[in-house]
Amino acid sequence: MENVKIKQVAAFAVQSLNQLLWPSVCAHCGQSVCETDKTLCADCWGELVVCVGGDYCRRCGRDASLYGLVEGACGDCQGKEFYFDEIARSGVYGEALGKMILSFKKGRTELDSMLGFLANSALQGSGFFDEVEFFVPVPLHWTRRLFRGYNQSLIITKKLEHPKARINTELVRIRRTKFQPVVASAAARARNVAGAFAVRRGHQLSKRAVCLVDDIKTSGATLNECAKTLKEAGASKVFALVLAVAGQKTS
Repeated sequence: MENVKIKQVAAFAVQSLNQLLWPSVCAHCGQSVCETDKTLCADCWGELVVCVGGDYCRRCGRDASLYGLVEGACGDCQGKEFYFDEIARSGVYGEALGKMILSFKKGRTELDSMLGFLANSALQGSGFFDEVEFFVPVPLHWTRRLFRGYNQSLIITKKLEHPKARINTELVRIRRTKFQPVVASAAARARNVAGAFAVRRGHQLSKRAVCLVDDIKTSGATLNECAKTLKEAGASKVFALVLAVAGQKTS
C-alpha cells in the first residue's frame, strides 16, 4: 500500500512539473488551457460546435432539412449531375472549423488529431461506412505537394478508422490547375479541373466501393471530376468525405 502511495505521489509530481514547464495550450488559438479541456479552449470548442453537426443533404453536403429532401436530394441539387454517390461532412466552413482547416493547410499539422476526430465522426455517421473498400485522398499536383511538403487530404485519410478499408493513392493529378477559390463560377471551376486526374495503370479500384477524402467542398467540381475519373476506371461506387462544406451560414 505504501509503495502504491509513493507511485501516485511521484506521478502527480511529474504531471505537475510537465504542466509547469510545458503548459497546455489550445491547439487552435494558443490560449492556455487545462489538461482536462482536451486540445481546445472553451471559446474554440464553442465556435466549433456551431460549425459541426446539423442536418444536411447527402447528395451535395449543403445544409438541408431532412423533411425538405426529394428523392434524397435538396432543392439545390435538383437537375445537377453528381458522379459521387453520396457525401458525408464534418460540418460547415466557418468560425473555428474553417480557421482550423486553413491553419492545417498552412503547416499546423498538429491539428491532425482534432480534424481526424471530426472526420471519423462524419464517416461513422454516414450511410456508406460499411460499403467502403478503399479510401482515396484527393491528390495534389506534385509541384504543390513539393511546395507544401504534404497533402492535407492524405494526412486526414491516415487518421480514419475502419475495420477493412485501406488507403489507395492510385488517383493522381496529372495537370496543375488554378486554385479553385480564385475561379469565379461553378462552370469555370468545372472547366478548371476537367481532365486533371487519372488513375495509375494496374490499379486495384475496378469494381470497388471507394471513398474520396478531401478537406473542403465548395462547388464540388474537384470531387465530381475525381469521382468521374474513378468510375471511368471501373469503380463501382464513389462516396465523398469532407471536413467542411463551404457556402453555408453558421447562425
